[in-house]
Amino acid sequence: MKETRNENLRSMTGYAVETADLPGGQITLELRAVNSRFLDLAFRMGEDFRALEPGLRERIGEKVKRGKLECRVNFTPSEAIALPGGLNATLLAQLRALSDNAVAAFPGARPLAVAEILRWPGMLGETGPDPDTLQATALRLAEAALTQFNATRAREGDKLKSAILERVEAMRTHVATIRPRTPEIVAAYREKLSKRLQELLPTPDHDRIHQEVVLFAQKIDVDEELDRLLTHLDEVVRVLHAGGAAGKRLDFLMQELNREANTLGSKSVSLELTQTSVELKVLIEQMREQIQNIE
Repeated sequence: MKETRNENLRSMTGYAVETADLPGGQITLELRAVNSRFLDLAFRMGEDFRALEPGLRERIGEKVKRGKLECRVNFTPSEAIALPGGLNATLLAQLRALSDNAVAAFPGARPLAVAEILRWPGMLGETGPDPDTLQATALRLAEAALTQFNATRAREGDKLKSAILERVEAMRTHVATIRPRTPEIVAAYREKLSKRLQELLPTPDHDRIHQEVVLFAQKIDVDEELDRLLTHLDEVVRVLHAGGAAGKRLDFLMQELNREANTLGSKSVSLELTQTSVELKVLIEQMREQIQNIE
Protein backbone atom coordinates (compact mmCIF):
# COMPACT_ATOMS: atom_id res chain seq x y z
CA MET A 1 0.00 0.00 0.00
CA LYS A 2 1.41 3.35 -1.04
CA GLU A 3 1.97 5.78 1.84
CA THR A 4 0.30 9.19 1.50
CA ARG A 5 2.67 12.03 2.19
CA ASN A 6 1.34 15.20 3.78
CA GLU A 7 1.93 18.50 2.02
CA ASN A 8 3.21 21.68 3.57
CA LEU A 9 0.66 24.14 4.86
CA ARG A 10 1.28 27.42 3.02
CA SER A 11 0.57 31.05 3.60
CA MET A 12 -1.09 32.99 0.77
CA THR A 13 1.35 35.87 1.16
CA GLY A 14 4.81 35.48 -0.32
CA TYR A 15 7.58 37.11 -2.28
CA ALA A 16 10.40 35.90 -4.52
CA VAL A 17 12.72 37.47 -7.08
CA GLU A 18 15.21 35.94 -9.50
CA THR A 19 17.64 37.70 -11.85
CA ALA A 20 19.95 36.66 -14.68
CA ASP A 21 22.64 38.56 -16.56
CA LEU A 22 22.49 38.42 -20.35
CA PRO A 23 24.56 40.10 -23.05
CA GLY A 24 23.30 43.64 -23.06
CA GLY A 25 21.45 43.72 -19.76
CA GLN A 26 19.73 41.94 -16.90
CA ILE A 27 16.37 40.14 -16.74
CA THR A 28 14.35 40.14 -13.52
CA LEU A 29 11.33 38.02 -12.60
CA GLU A 30 9.43 38.91 -9.44
CA LEU A 31 6.52 37.18 -7.71
CA ARG A 32 4.49 38.74 -4.92
CA ALA A 33 1.16 37.62 -3.46
CA VAL A 34 -1.41 38.66 -0.87
CA ASN A 35 -4.65 37.12 0.42
CA SER A 36 -7.52 36.32 -1.93
CA ARG A 37 -10.46 33.91 -1.89
CA PHE A 38 -9.35 32.50 -5.24
CA LEU A 39 -6.27 32.44 -7.45
CA ASP A 40 -6.06 35.88 -9.07
CA LEU A 41 -3.09 36.30 -11.43
CA ALA A 42 -1.82 39.60 -12.86
CA PHE A 43 1.18 40.03 -15.17
CA ARG A 44 3.35 43.11 -15.58
CA MET A 45 5.85 42.56 -18.39
CA GLY A 46 7.30 44.14 -21.51
CA GLU A 47 6.18 43.26 -25.01
CA ASP A 48 9.15 40.92 -25.46
CA PHE A 49 7.62 38.62 -22.82
CA ARG A 50 3.91 38.76 -23.72
CA ALA A 51 4.05 35.42 -25.52
CA LEU A 52 5.10 33.79 -22.23
CA GLU A 53 1.94 34.69 -20.33
CA PRO A 54 -0.04 31.47 -21.07
CA GLY A 55 2.91 29.29 -20.12
CA LEU A 56 3.61 31.28 -16.95
CA ARG A 57 -0.05 31.19 -16.01
CA GLU A 58 -0.06 27.39 -16.34
CA ARG A 59 3.16 26.93 -14.33
CA ILE A 60 1.96 29.20 -11.54
CA GLY A 61 -1.47 27.54 -11.45
CA GLU A 62 0.16 24.16 -10.91
CA LYS A 63 1.98 25.33 -7.78
CA VAL A 64 -0.24 28.07 -6.33
CA LYS A 65 -3.92 27.47 -5.54
CA ARG A 66 -5.10 30.69 -3.87
CA GLY A 67 -3.95 34.28 -3.53
CA LYS A 68 -3.75 37.51 -5.49
CA LEU A 69 -0.42 37.03 -7.24
CA GLU A 70 1.47 39.52 -9.38
CA CYS A 71 4.24 38.40 -11.74
CA ARG A 72 6.63 41.06 -13.05
CA VAL A 73 9.16 40.37 -15.80
CA ASN A 74 11.56 43.13 -16.91
CA PHE A 75 14.68 43.46 -18.98
CA THR A 76 17.03 46.29 -17.97
CA PRO A 77 19.57 47.20 -20.68
CA SER A 78 23.15 47.60 -19.58
CA GLU A 79 24.39 51.19 -19.29
CA ALA A 80 27.64 50.11 -20.92
CA ILE A 81 25.96 49.39 -24.25
CA ALA A 82 27.05 51.92 -26.86
CA LEU A 83 24.46 53.22 -29.28
CA PRO A 84 25.10 52.45 -32.96
CA GLY A 85 26.49 55.14 -35.23
CA GLY A 86 23.40 55.12 -37.42
CA LEU A 87 20.05 53.53 -38.21
CA ASN A 88 19.46 50.41 -40.24
CA ALA A 89 19.03 52.15 -43.62
CA THR A 90 17.47 49.18 -45.40
CA LEU A 91 14.93 48.59 -42.64
CA LEU A 92 14.20 52.32 -42.40
CA ALA A 93 13.45 52.52 -46.15
CA GLN A 94 11.13 49.50 -45.94
CA LEU A 95 9.36 50.93 -42.92
CA ARG A 96 8.91 54.31 -44.64
CA ALA A 97 7.42 52.69 -47.75
CA LEU A 98 5.02 50.62 -45.68
CA SER A 99 4.04 53.68 -43.65
CA ASP A 100 3.39 55.75 -46.79
CA ASN A 101 1.20 52.99 -48.22
CA ALA A 102 -0.76 52.75 -44.99
CA VAL A 103 -1.32 56.52 -44.81
CA ALA A 104 -2.39 56.56 -48.48
CA ALA A 105 -4.93 53.84 -47.79
CA PHE A 106 -6.08 55.48 -44.56
CA PRO A 107 -5.64 59.29 -44.91
CA GLY A 108 -6.72 59.90 -41.34
CA ALA A 109 -4.16 57.52 -39.86
CA ARG A 110 -1.35 58.90 -37.71
CA PRO A 111 2.15 58.39 -39.15
CA LEU A 112 4.82 56.58 -37.14
CA ALA A 113 6.47 58.65 -34.43
CA VAL A 114 10.26 58.90 -34.10
CA ALA A 115 10.20 57.00 -30.79
CA GLU A 116 8.29 54.14 -32.43
CA ILE A 117 10.78 54.01 -35.30
CA LEU A 118 13.75 53.89 -32.92
CA ARG A 119 12.17 51.06 -30.93
CA TRP A 120 11.44 49.02 -34.04
CA PRO A 121 13.21 45.64 -33.78
CA GLY A 122 16.51 45.74 -35.65
CA MET A 123 16.44 49.51 -36.29
CA LEU A 124 19.42 50.14 -33.98
CA GLY A 125 21.10 46.84 -34.70
CA GLU A 126 21.54 44.03 -32.23
CA THR A 127 21.83 45.92 -28.92
CA GLY A 128 20.53 43.17 -26.67
CA PRO A 129 19.67 39.48 -26.48
CA ASP A 130 17.34 37.98 -29.04
CA PRO A 131 13.69 37.35 -28.05
CA ASP A 132 14.14 33.56 -27.88
CA THR A 133 16.98 33.93 -25.37
CA LEU A 134 14.93 36.39 -23.31
CA GLN A 135 11.92 34.10 -23.18
CA ALA A 136 13.91 30.94 -22.40
CA THR A 137 15.69 32.75 -19.57
CA ALA A 138 12.39 34.11 -18.21
CA LEU A 139 10.91 30.60 -18.04
CA ARG A 140 13.99 29.33 -16.21
CA LEU A 141 13.74 32.19 -13.74
CA ALA A 142 10.04 31.46 -13.25
CA GLU A 143 10.77 27.90 -12.11
CA ALA A 144 13.44 29.10 -9.68
CA ALA A 145 11.24 31.91 -8.39
CA LEU A 146 8.29 29.56 -7.81
CA THR A 147 10.50 27.21 -5.80
CA GLN A 148 11.73 30.11 -3.67
CA PHE A 149 8.21 31.56 -3.43
CA ASN A 150 6.66 28.32 -2.17
CA ALA A 151 9.51 27.75 0.29
CA THR A 152 8.83 31.18 1.77
CA ARG A 153 5.10 30.48 1.96
CA ALA A 154 5.73 27.09 3.59
CA ARG A 155 7.87 28.68 6.32
CA GLU A 156 5.14 31.20 7.01
CA GLY A 157 2.60 28.37 6.92
CA ASP A 158 4.50 26.55 9.68
CA LYS A 159 4.24 29.65 11.86
CA LEU A 160 0.51 29.96 11.21
CA LYS A 161 0.05 26.26 11.98
CA SER A 162 1.84 26.61 15.32
CA ALA A 163 -0.23 29.66 16.25
CA ILE A 164 -3.50 27.85 15.47
CA LEU A 165 -2.47 24.69 17.35
CA GLU A 166 -1.70 26.77 20.43
CA ARG A 167 -5.25 28.13 20.38
CA VAL A 168 -6.69 24.67 19.81
CA GLU A 169 -4.97 23.48 22.98
CA ALA A 170 -6.21 26.55 24.87
CA MET A 171 -9.78 25.69 23.80
CA ARG A 172 -9.32 22.09 24.92
CA THR A 173 -8.17 23.38 28.31
CA HIS A 174 -11.30 25.52 28.67
CA VAL A 175 -13.53 22.56 27.78
CA ALA A 176 -11.66 20.26 30.16
CA THR A 177 -12.05 22.82 32.94
CA ILE A 178 -15.77 23.50 32.52
CA ARG A 179 -16.95 19.97 31.70
CA PRO A 180 -16.65 18.50 35.23
CA ARG A 181 -18.45 21.56 36.56
CA THR A 182 -21.50 21.38 34.28
CA PRO A 183 -23.47 18.72 36.25
CA GLU A 184 -23.00 20.76 39.41
CA ILE A 185 -23.99 23.98 37.63
CA VAL A 186 -27.13 22.40 36.14
CA ALA A 187 -28.08 20.78 39.46
CA ALA A 188 -27.72 24.07 41.31
CA TYR A 189 -29.86 25.86 38.76
CA ARG A 190 -32.53 23.11 38.92
CA GLU A 191 -32.76 23.53 42.67
CA LYS A 192 -32.92 27.31 42.35
CA LEU A 193 -35.65 27.10 39.70
CA SER A 194 -37.68 24.58 41.70
CA LYS A 195 -37.67 26.80 44.80
CA ARG A 196 -38.60 29.83 42.73
CA LEU A 197 -41.58 28.07 41.14
CA GLN A 198 -42.82 26.86 44.52
CA GLU A 199 -42.67 30.43 45.83
CA LEU A 200 -44.53 31.89 42.84
CA LEU A 201 -47.33 29.32 42.49
CA PRO A 202 -50.23 29.78 44.94
CA THR A 203 -50.93 26.04 45.02
CA PRO A 204 -47.74 24.27 44.02
CA ASP A 205 -48.15 21.12 41.91
CA HIS A 206 -44.99 19.25 42.80
CA ASP A 207 -45.23 16.76 39.95
CA ARG A 208 -45.74 19.53 37.41
CA ILE A 209 -42.89 21.56 38.90
CA HIS A 210 -40.63 18.51 38.73
CA GLN A 211 -41.53 17.94 35.06
CA GLU A 212 -40.87 21.57 34.15
CA VAL A 213 -37.56 21.62 35.98
CA VAL A 214 -36.42 18.37 34.30
CA LEU A 215 -37.45 19.67 30.88
CA PHE A 216 -35.60 22.95 31.38
CA ALA A 217 -32.56 21.12 32.71
CA GLN A 218 -32.41 19.17 29.46
CA LYS A 219 -32.55 22.41 27.48
CA ILE A 220 -29.61 23.93 29.35
CA ASP A 221 -27.46 20.79 29.23
CA VAL A 222 -24.30 21.54 27.23
CA ASP A 223 -22.69 18.08 26.97
CA GLU A 224 -23.53 17.78 23.27
CA GLU A 225 -22.06 21.20 22.49
CA LEU A 226 -18.85 20.33 24.33
CA ASP A 227 -18.64 16.99 22.47
CA ARG A 228 -19.05 18.71 19.11
CA LEU A 229 -16.48 21.34 20.04
CA LEU A 230 -13.90 18.65 20.73
CA THR A 231 -14.81 16.80 17.52
CA HIS A 232 -14.34 19.97 15.47
CA LEU A 233 -11.02 20.67 17.21
CA ASP A 234 -9.83 17.16 16.33
CA GLU A 235 -10.70 17.88 12.69
CA VAL A 236 -8.83 21.20 12.77
CA VAL A 237 -5.71 19.38 13.96
CA ARG A 238 -6.11 16.69 11.30
CA VAL A 239 -6.48 19.28 8.49
CA LEU A 240 -3.49 21.26 9.75
CA HIS A 241 -1.26 18.19 9.75
CA ALA A 242 -2.54 17.07 6.34
CA GLY A 243 -1.50 20.44 4.89
CA GLY A 244 -2.02 21.41 1.27
CA ALA A 245 -4.70 23.90 0.26
CA ALA A 246 -6.53 23.77 3.61
CA GLY A 247 -7.69 27.37 4.05
CA LYS A 248 -11.30 26.94 2.91
CA ARG A 249 -11.79 23.78 4.98
CA LEU A 250 -10.36 25.45 8.08
CA ASP A 251 -12.55 28.50 7.56
CA PHE A 252 -15.62 26.25 7.47
CA LEU A 253 -14.52 24.57 10.72
CA MET A 254 -14.23 27.99 12.37
CA GLN A 255 -17.87 28.60 11.51
CA GLU A 256 -18.85 25.32 13.12
CA LEU A 257 -16.78 26.02 16.23
CA ASN A 258 -18.30 29.47 16.54
CA ARG A 259 -21.79 27.98 16.26
CA GLU A 260 -21.14 25.63 19.19
CA ALA A 261 -19.57 28.40 21.29
CA ASN A 262 -22.61 30.62 20.65
CA THR A 263 -24.99 27.82 21.63
CA LEU A 264 -22.97 27.24 24.78
CA GLY A 265 -23.40 30.91 25.65
CA SER A 266 -27.11 30.92 24.89
CA LYS A 267 -27.64 27.94 27.22
CA SER A 268 -25.55 29.41 29.99
CA VAL A 269 -27.12 29.58 33.44
CA SER A 270 -23.96 30.66 35.26
CA LEU A 271 -21.29 33.30 34.99
CA GLU A 272 -18.71 30.53 34.68
CA LEU A 273 -20.32 29.08 31.55
CA THR A 274 -20.77 32.54 30.06
CA GLN A 275 -17.10 33.37 30.59
CA THR A 276 -16.08 30.06 29.02
CA SER A 277 -18.22 30.79 25.96
CA VAL A 278 -16.64 34.24 25.60
CA GLU A 279 -13.10 32.87 25.95
CA LEU A 280 -13.81 30.20 23.33
CA LYS A 281 -15.16 32.77 20.88
CA VAL A 282 -12.10 34.98 21.37
CA LEU A 283 -9.82 32.03 20.56
CA ILE A 284 -11.92 31.08 17.53
CA GLU A 285 -11.70 34.62 16.18
CA GLN A 286 -7.94 34.61 16.67
CA MET A 287 -7.71 31.36 14.72
CA ARG A 288 -9.96 32.74 11.99
CA GLU A 289 -7.60 35.72 11.54
CA GLN A 290 -4.68 33.36 11.07
CA ILE A 291 -6.64 31.13 8.70
CA GLN A 292 -7.48 34.06 6.41
CA ASN A 293 -3.83 33.94 5.39
CA ILE A 294 -3.68 30.19 4.64
CA GLU A 295 -3.84 28.93 1.06
